[in-house]
Amino acid sequence: MVQEKKNYITPSGIKKLKDELSHLQNVERPKIVELVAWAASNGDRSENADYQYGKKRLREIDSRLRFLMGRIEIATIVDPLEIKISEKIVFGATVTILNEDDVEFTYQIVGEDEIDVKIGRISWKSPLAKALLGKKLNDDVVVLKPLGEEIVTIISIEYR
Repeated sequence: MVQEKKNYITPSGIKKLKDELSHLQNVERPKIVELVAWAASNGDRSENADYQYGKKRLREIDSRLRFLMGRIEIATIVDPLEIKISEKIVFGATVTILNEDDVEFTYQIVGEDEIDVKIGRISWKSPLAKALLGKKLNDDVVVLKPLGEEIVTIISIEYR
């Protein structure tokens, strides 16, 4: 029996996927189809760079469209604003931790398609998120890092 993969995602994440899908379908792909048709009308396709590039780009766009449609189809949207106040960390939580050097870090636990470490958005499948999920305020959590373990303390949990 094949198990379907879960694709937990926030409302802003699903909007981003749908916007990209729409842009590819309604803007980018039609432009490339037009370019390929024009290039094909110029004759010899074997040495026609516009034609060859266009066909390659069409394959890339079609591949991305299939990927996006698949991710959207299996999406389970979780809105952090609709989560009842929970003592435990769940998907969508914004968590502030304090490391062993007394440095604070804030992360939001989001879907795989929403990762942006620069702004503190980490996947619910990441080692850090897995360590935090289910924990409570003031819990000490062991986080596995490439150079060993680190103990962090949860100092804030928000749903925003």
